[in-house]
Amino acid sequence: MKINIAFDVYGTLIDTQGVLDLLTDLVGNQAQIFSDTWRSKQLEYSFRRGLMQRYVHFSVCTKDALNFTCDSLKVSLTETQKQQLLDSYSFLPAFSDVETALPKLAQKYRLIAFSNGESNSVHGLLNNANISDYFSEVVTADEINTFKPDPQIYQHLLNRIDSQAKDTWLISSNPFDVIGAKSFGLHAAWLKRSPAAVFDPWGIEPDIEIGQLEELLHNLE
Repeated sequence: MKINIAFDVYGTLIDTQGVLDLLTDLVGNQAQIFSDTWRSKQLEYSFRRGLMQRYVHFSVCTKDALNFTCDSLKVSLTETQKQQLLDSYSFLPAFSDVETALPKLAQKYRLIAFSNGESNSVHGLLNNANISDYFSEVVTADEINTFKPDPQIYQHLLNRIDSQAKDTWLISSNPFDVIGAKSFGLHAAWLKRSPAAVFDPWGIEPDIEIGQLEELLHNLE
């Protein structure tokens, strides 16, 4: 059976820091801390929603996190400016290694995009980044109204692609996602996008740690 490789999207294939240029125009030298806080709260809100079983679309978590960040950093943005930032999430760029690695991987493996985002947003994002053709499936959280790392979503992934855990890899830059997949029984690779990134010391380690996507070709072989 052909090995299935599920790729997390935000932060793994798509650079969420791509919003920095617009943020710099809007908030000046607070752009980096604004971006980091926004992303951190976006994830936190999805975790909390999942635990509470109070699902909303990931885009709602993103909007709520944006409002929190403005309040926390005492940044005043107009509704138009906030909407500009939210709209920018549809046009975030792929990381530089993505377009070179995916064609090579797609020749050998079945590739799946696997995201906490909702289906329309993820499809649009992949299309705008010109990488949608490499994926045989797009599996998203809104299909079952929960978020990673809920075990249900990893089971949903296997159901959707008609696969077993032993034949499926998750590739993610997010340690919580890698730990969630490993805990469920999937194989997992941590893509360490930043030299400063630290993997959570839970005693659950990735099968592979890589710094660039092309390293997967050698490691999986």
